[in-house]
Amino acid sequence: QVQLVESGGGLVQAGGSLRLSCAASRSGFSINAMGWYRQAPGKQRQLVAVISSGGSTNYADSVKGRFTISRNNAKNTVYLQMNSLKPEDTAVYYCLVTLLPTYNDYWGQGTQVTVSS
Repeated sequence: QVQLVESGGGLVQAGGSLRLSCAASRSGFSINAMGWYRQAPGKQRQLVAVISSGGSTNYADSVKGRFTISRNNAKNTVYLQMNSLKPEDTAVYYCLVTLLPTYNDYWGQGTQVTVSS
């Protein structure tokens, strides 16, 4: 079992920056991949960025060069640094953690990011 606590969302003007954090508390399992997804109103949830246990990263094309995902394994925390934000980045952002050896996925509660034009 794992619990995820997200923080860092908010309202920002276009061109601004935000940093999201997601801290995972888990019992008896190792954490594999950690990632961020987002869901805008009326749209499906989509991948933003993911980072493996070894530090390999993958980004959605729409955020490449603007967002950076990182993790602190000692703190079981994943971060998403978002720069040059655009109004189309407005969404609820969810973190996702995959545990080993079960490969079960766990979602955070979501944090709202709103970018005004």
